[in-house]
Amino acid sequence: MVKYVIHGGKPLSGRVMISGAKNAAVGILPATLLVKGTCRIENVPDISDIRLLLRILSEMGASIRRLSFSTLEIDCTRVRDAVAPIDLVRRIRASYYLIGAQLGRFGHASVALPGGCNFGPRPIDQHIKGFEALGAEVELSGGYVIARAPADGLQGARVNLDVVSVGATMNIMLGAVLATGTTYIENAAKEPHIVDLANFLNAMGARISGAGTDVIRIRGVKGLHGGTYSIIPDQIEAGTYMAAAAAVGGDVLIQNVIPKHLESITAKLREMGARITEYEDAICVIRTGKLRRANVKTMPYPGFPTDMQSQVAVCMSLAKGSSVITEGIYDTRFRYCAELNRMGAKIKVETKVALIEGVEQLHGCEVKACDLRAGAAMVIAGLAADGTTTVEDVHYIERGYECMIEKLRGLGADITRIETPDNPRMQGVG
Repeated sequence: MVKYVIHGGKPLSGRVMISGAKNAAVGILPATLLVKGTCRIENVPDISDIRLLLRILSEMGASIRRLSFSTLEIDCTRVRDAVAPIDLVRRIRASYYLIGAQLGRFGHASVALPGGCNFGPRPIDQHIKGFEALGAEVELSGGYVIARAPADGLQGARVNLDVVSVGATMNIMLGAVLATGTTYIENAAKEPHIVDLANFLNAMGARISGAGTDVIRIRGVKGLHGGTYSIIPDQIEAGTYMAAAAAVGGDVLIQNVIPKHLESITAKLREMGARITEYEDAICVIRTGKLRRANVKTMPYPGFPTDMQSQVAVCMSLAKGSSVITEGIYDTRFRYCAELNRMGAKIKVETKVALIEGVEQLHGCEVKACDLRAGAAMVIAGLAADGTTTVEDVHYIERGYECMIEKLRGLGADITRIETPDNPRMQGVG
C-alpha cells in the first residue's frame, strides 16, 4: 500500500515544470498502431497510465525504445492483430482507443471494456455510433467490445455526435484515418488534446482538418509513415499547480505551459483573488490575502474543465463566502466532498451541484483519493491544512501526475511517499 503523508500550512514558492499531457499521450500512443514506421515521441509523461499502454503495445508486438526520460521510439510495423491483455486493459480507461486504432489498422478489434477512475457511468455509445457509421459491425460480448469492418474496409461517413464526447471524437478519428473517402465528425469535442492527436496523425501523413472546431474532417489516406512529434504540456497538471498556489498561498512560476489552454482556469482564480501573470510559455500565480467566493460550472472546452472542479473546490473551501460548483459533464463527480468535509470543509452536495461555505482553516486527517483529480485535490487540501494529512489510494493520483512528490518538494512542501505492506500484521509470516 502506498500513501502520501503531508505536513501542511507552508506556503509554496519556486518553479515547477509541467510534463506532457496525459490526455493527449493516451490517445497518441494507441495511434502509433496505425503507423508503419518508427515514431519518435517527445514529452511523454512518465505516469502509470502510460506505462500500462506501453506494456499493452509491447505485448502486441511493438518495438519500444526509451531514448531519454521523456522520449520514446515506437515501431508498430510488426504488430500483430492480437487481443490486448485483459488484465492490463481493464486497469486503464484510455484502452478504448485501441478499438479505433486496431479497427483502422486491421479491420478488426476485440478489446475488453475499459477501467480507470470510477466517478459514475461513462458509456461508449458515441464511440460505437461512430464506428457503425464507418460501416463496422460492433457488438458487446463477454465483457469485450468486438468490432469488424466490412470486406471492402471502413468507408468515410458523416458522424453527428449526440453529445460532445472527447473520447468518441478521438476514437472515431483513429478509425477514420485509413478509411476510404472523407469522414466528418460533427458536434466534435474541441479540447487541446484532440488537436494534439490530429497534429500527431498529420505529422505521420494523415489529412485531418478542423480539429479544435465543431466539425472535424478526415480524408482517408493509404498509409501513415514514421516521424517525430512532441506532446503538448498538460493543461490539467498546470491547472492543479495553479490551484495549489491559490489554495496554499505563496508565489509559484509554472513553466512549460500553453497559457491559452488555461484561460478558463486563470479567469476563475483571478476572480477569486489570485494574482496571475502570463508569459509566453509560463504562468506565475501569487496569493497572499484571503480568497474570494466564486461560482463555477464545468463545461466542454473552452469552458471550465471538469477535471479541475475538485481542485478549485479546495480553493472555495478556504475562500470568504459561499461558492457553488455545478457539474455540467458527469452525473456524479462529488465523492471527494465527503473527504474534504472530514478535514473541516463545509460542502453540501445536491445531485450535480456542490454548495461550499468557506472556512477559516482545514485540518489534517486521513483521507482517500476517490479518483485521479479528486486525489490531487486531497493533496492540495493537505498542503493547505494545519497538522498532518495522510492520503491513501494514491495509485489514482499516479495515473496522471508525473513526479508529484518531487515537484511539490521543489516548491517547499513537506510531503513524503510511504510504502507499507498491505497487511502489516502478516509481515514476516511464513
